[in-house]
Amino acid sequence: MTAPVFLCDGPVLVGRDRVVLDGDEGRHAGTVRRLGAGEPVVLVDGAGLRVEGVVAEAGPGVLAVDVVSRTRVPAPSPRLVVVQALPKGERAELAVETMTEVGVDVVVPWAAARCVVQWRGERGRKALSRWRSTAREAAKQSRREWFPTVAELASTADVADLLRAAAVGVVLHETATTSLAAVALPDDGDVVVVVGPEGGLADEEVEAFVDAGAGVYRLGPTVLRTSTAGPAALAVLLSKTTRWR
Repeated sequence: MTAPVFLCDGPVLVGRDRVVLDGDEGRHAGTVRRLGAGEPVVLVDGAGLRVEGVVAEAGPGVLAVDVVSRTRVPAPSPRLVVVQALPKGERAELAVETMTEVGVDVVVPWAAARCVVQWRGERGRKALSRWRSTAREAAKQSRREWFPTVAELASTADVADLLRAAAVGVVLHETATTSLAAVALPDDGDVVVVVGPEGGLADEEVEAFVDAGAGVYRLGPTVLRTSTAGPAALAVLLSKTTRWR
């Protein structure tokens, strides 16, 4: 059985032989998982620091962990950024969860013209919080040292700026004639992938993104839902990098 992964603040993990895990993570470890003395655990800070340890003491909502080893893992490169048009219902969290498991580094929620869902006021704040919580939990589940960032809601102009600054910009479109598998990737920099809404991209959005330097590509012969297109595109792109080798 592999050791469970828990998120811990970076400064707490540095230079100490024993780390105390409390708060939400401590409650999950001590109360929900019921970990006991002698069991292995992994603590990460979400920014590349990995600590392997053994539970020394366990109490309600708290664990004391003796540190066995520390590893600093380099940031993934190239960095994979997915601009995700807002999906409907539970498909939003499904998209974030699956992209995190596959290896996304940044998720950018996007209010595309044809999005049915709109983030306004408190509803938008709650939705963004759910995306971030989903990414955090999926990162722990998939045993990542680097957790993805979920950015603030972006406009179409914001997305164009991201594409302009990217090393490679990709717009997924079912009518494109060039396969995503043909994209040449750099060793570093940002690879920005735009995933449109269920209703498809508006012509003016495609035009703005192409003007910003992006290429238009298709994933394959079938049309995927917006919640599955991102993970599929990430798998294609990551298979072309050293990150999956």
